Amino acid sequence: MATPTRVSRTLLGSGIAAGVLVPALLWADGATRPGYSLWHHGASQLGTGERAWLQTANFMLNGLLLLAFTAGLRRVLRGGRGAKWGPVLLAAAATGMIVAGLVPTDPALGYPPGQPTGVTPSGLVHQAAGFALFAGLSAAALVLARRLGETSRAWAVYSRLSGVLIIVFAFAAGIAYRLDVLGVWRPAPAGLLEHLSLLTGFCWIIAVGVHLLRWYVPADPTATPGARGSAPAASQAK
Repeated sequence: MATPTRVSRTLLGSGIAAGVLVPALLWADGATRPGYSLWHHGASQLGTGERAWLQTANFMLNGLLLLAFTAGLRRVLRGGRGAKWGPVLLAAAATGMIVAGLVPTDPALGYPPGQPTGVTPSGLVHQAAGFALFAGLSAAALVLARRLGETSRAWAVYSRLSGVLIIVFAFAAGIAYRLDVLGVWRPAPAGLLEHLSLLTGFCWIIAVGVHLLRWYVPADPTATPGARGSAPAASQAK
């Protein structure tokens, strides 16, 4: 029977895996997809056209991994600041990613090549899912900043900076997309800005997962959680 510590480590490790896989698969696929530009096209557009199945699987699998990470976060934080809303916001982000995988976006900015552009119900659902993903990641980083900062002030600064950058890059990507559609700036870096938003968010998840494993979940089940640092007792794992 798995020990509580082992379960916590597995759940937190799921978030680290998602943090690595999401940007890695996006960039690998985008760099080799004919007609796709990492500078110009959004990450969601890889869910259309050639090899669309790959990004559908990427979003869905890693959304599930992020949900597992959310459960691990809830398990480890237990009570105190951010213990409720941090996991809730990350769960919203994970759900947004899963829905974004299930419901593809509309063709846009010339990708896939030769496909007519326009807004469809599927595209609107995808946009709502994308908003949940970016807003959830940003808000979770801001909400958890004080809790993570209990071990080091640098953690509070890093989490707040990540939360701000996630949403700033996402909004900037939307502005760049609109300028491109209007013909004001072509090709605008809408894709690059969206990828930077995702990279910022998932790098934060990797860092948080590693941090929690180091401070709150000992590799040795007989050890005291937080023994390698001065983690607050209220934050220790079961």
